[in-house]
Amino acid sequence: MEDANAVGYAGSLACGDAITLFLKFDEQDIVTAAKFLAFGCGSAVAVASILTEIVIGKHVDELAKITNQDIVDALDGLPEAKIHCSVMCKEVLEYAIREYKNENTENENKTVCQCFDVKEDLIVDVIRKNNLKTIEEITNYTKAGGGCGKCKNDLLKILDNETSKEIN
Repeated sequence: MEDANAVGYAGSLACGDAITLFLKFDEQDIVTAAKFLAFGCGSAVAVASILTEIVIGKHVDELAKITNQDIVDALDGLPEAKIHCSVMCKEVLEYAIREYKNENTENENKTVCQCFDVKEDLIVDVIRKNNLKTIEEITNYTKAGGGCGKCKNDLLKILDNETSKEIN
């Protein structure tokens, strides 16, 4: 999209899935057009496609309220092993919002999973919003831990930290 006001990117070609989202806003900060490029599995294409339908007609502030579960629900579900695609879609949307608002789009958070370039803030966010309890669930939602496995101890520490906050 040549006249996009915002472009978001998420994913990694190394992990096999990547999405670029293009948004065009009008003078009232309403999305008037949305397009995407997706590389990866059919689920990555499906979530990116449904996201473009979800965002059109919404104000930039409404976009921030869209969750990965909203994307899954709009598709009438996704297999557990493909939930990470909806999380990637939420991530690409957040990136585009930050770009549109001229906020810093650089993520300075620690990379936990080197194989799939998954950052700590994304893992924490997904644990909190989806009430995750196992490393397997984190992997399904983010792909973290699905490669070499070296990050599983870090994932366990993050998970323990988040679940201990629930108890307190």
